[in-house]
Amino acid sequence: MKKILLINGVNLNRLGKREPHIYGTTTLAELEERLIKRGAQAGVEVVTFHSNFEGEIVERLHLAEDEGMDGIIFNPGAFTHYSYAIADAAAGINVPIVEVHISNIHKREAFRHHSVTASHAVGQLCGFGLYGYEMALDFLVNREG
Repeated sequence: MKKILLINGVNLNRLGKREPHIYGTTTLAELEERLIKRGAQAGVEVVTFHSNFEGEIVERLHLAEDEGMDGIIFNPGAFTHYSYAIADAAAGINVPIVEVHISNIHKREAFRHHSVTASHAVGQLCGFGLYGYEMALDFLVNREG
């Protein structure tokens, strides 16, 4: 059975409360439950992880490779724009990563337009709301190679 890791970074524990006009009213727990259920329907185990701490995310990325994860759905949150430590960790593992952002980062403040982590991902989805996570899961489930 394929195993896909879902990593949500800084501030994503505030989903459903933080700026609902941008991020919606669905909580992180509800999102995780939805992806676990969708994964099970596809015969895939979805493992979830959240942290507001850069080092914990770095360690979880390393562990993903050690555990033999088949893919990672990753929303680094604000770390996207400046965490070279997370970018280096992503570059240093041999697990396909799909970077996901709920909002379209290219239509927001200028500092959000650049991702230091995206160049280590097989693709980036942004602006599709929470559906972007499902798109990433579908891609990783059906990805060849």
